Amino acid sequence: MKDNTTAKEQILKKIRKALLEKRENPYPNLEESQLYKKNTDELEVLFAEQLTAISGNFIFCEDGIDFFENMLQLADKYKWRKIYCWEPELQLFLSKYEFPFYQTDKDFEQAEVGITLCEALIARNGSVMVTNQGAAGRRLSIFPHHHIVIAKTSQLVLDLKDAFLLLKNKYGNQIPSMISNITGPSRTADIEKTLVLGAHGPKELFVFLIDDFS
Repeated sequence: MKDNTTAKEQILKKIRKALLEKRENPYPNLEESQLYKKNTDELEVLFAEQLTAISGNFIFCEDGIDFFENMLQLADKYKWRKIYCWEPELQLFLSKYEFPFYQTDKDFEQAEVGITLCEALIARNGSVMVTNQGAAGRRLSIFPHHHIVIAKTSQLVLDLKDAFLLLKNKYGNQIPSMISNITGPSRTADIEKTLVLGAHGPKELFVFLIDDFS
């Protein structure tokens, strides 16, 4: 005899049957199982590998002088002139090495580079966690074609949960209202499945990890 039930009715029938049948949990240890394999690499190595895999750029610096030398090379390579930095801590750091930058948003529509701090670096997927608590706000990490992040080694963690723990320890109950993860340069493949970098933000992301930030 031909079954005249619709596909929707058949699905609902299967759901009702499954709800009536009592089964033992087929995966009793699922919640305790690890999502990822145990990491055996140094966090710096893992973060560098993951960031590079998504078209980001990782530069490790032992101190401010090392950072300054790398910045001069990048500025010369890309012919940067409009470099913006709005965070007081970074401004003091850059001024110490007499590195030129714009402290205000004057002529910001011509900005080529935005230099910001971050909340954490997540080694597992090469992401940079930022919030709206920084003086740079959101514009400096989105509008310029090049985004430079300066982080301390103490901000490097393995997983997202570790990054949120840093936020909790830093802000307590006053968690920032905007928390975002930057995973490589801006990208899209909406048009004919062709990957395009910089469609909705920076075309280049540089992460400087500084061992001695002073």
